[in-house]
Amino acid sequence: MKFPKIRTGIGYDVHQFAPNRKCILGGVDIPSEMGLLGHSDADVLCHAIADALLGALGLPDIGFYFPPEDDSIEGICSLDILKKCRSLAEEHGAEIQNVDSALVAEAPKIMPHLVPMKENISKALGIRPQQVGIKATTNETMGFVGRKEGIAAMATTCIVIE
Repeated sequence: MKFPKIRTGIGYDVHQFAPNRKCILGGVDIPSEMGLLGHSDADVLCHAIADALLGALGLPDIGFYFPPEDDSIEGICSLDILKKCRSLAEEHGAEIQNVDSALVAEAPKIMPHLVPMKENISKALGIRPQQVGIKATTNETMGFVGRKEGIAAMATTCIVIE
């Protein structure tokens, strides 16, 4: 009897706040005085999830597929990055079982936006919203997150390869 291979991956990302930028998290434009700085839309949540999926697949990280020096992808929607990860998973015969994540931010308030974030991420990955976990917490005013200099995100994922 042949058993499926269960693989897990972890991802972590940070982006600093910057003026005149949008604050996109999970594909949702969150009302905020400051946005996130990055070559793409700087969606720190999607980036952590992408790295978790790539790690589970044993592939290089997000910067390999979407290098910051590539001007053709400047401003890319991070949901499209997740779609690329989904495509890579399918190419490797993998099925995404779940994604779990945590956003660490003092501001803006994230909880009111969790449902559309889960819907966006699940749609991009081709899974149900119930397969996507998103938690929000603060850093208790410590470190760069506590000083409201940016946002951090962590993610794990489980895939099955037949």
